[in-house]
Amino acid sequence: MKSIAITGGIAMGKSAVAAALRVASIPVVDSDDLAREVVQPGQLALAEIAAAFGGEVLNDTGELRRDELARNVFSNPDARRKLEGITHPRIQALWQAQLNAWRNDGAKFGVVVIPLLFEIGAAAEFDRVICVACTAATQAERLRARGWSATESQQRLAAQLPVEQKLARAHHVVWTEGDLATTRAQLTRLFAD
Repeated sequence: MKSIAITGGIAMGKSAVAAALRVASIPVVDSDDLAREVVQPGQLALAEIAAAFGGEVLNDTGELRRDELARNVFSNPDARRKLEGITHPRIQALWQAQLNAWRNDGAKFGVVVIPLLFEIGAAAEFDRVICVACTAATQAERLRARGWSATESQQRLAAQLPVEQKLARAHHVVWTEGDLATTRAQLTRLFAD
């Protein structure tokens, strides 16, 4: 099985690429989905987060208030590292288990979307790395469409390697500046090879 990591900057099209691969029946797991899974009520990570950051990061029903936690960790690098220490090992264990399951099932490909692939030092675990990218202007427009302020966007961008470094380290690039058909055509060429 070829293990493939997809990475890239925030709002550069990783989710659209993952969706296109799923439509093509290529197995994909997204670490952002796994991140939500490990902080569900009843999960040990959620209890550790509440202990580390205070009860105000939980709502009345005991669910994580992601907006409140984000305000805390993206304005404070030490807090962000603390959160990553709680969640990243659990997320990585889940995607590694998924890759192993696909291998055991005889899948041809297994794709994991990991925005912080290079930051966590996991690129060597994959046969190939695809970086999804677009121009800075398009990225800024997409971030505004999410309703993020300029400050929120800057804080999140500062928490990742610059996309130029990700592009330089990747084996392949999928450019998401055009329409979805253009993105799909790039993926078809990559996966045919």
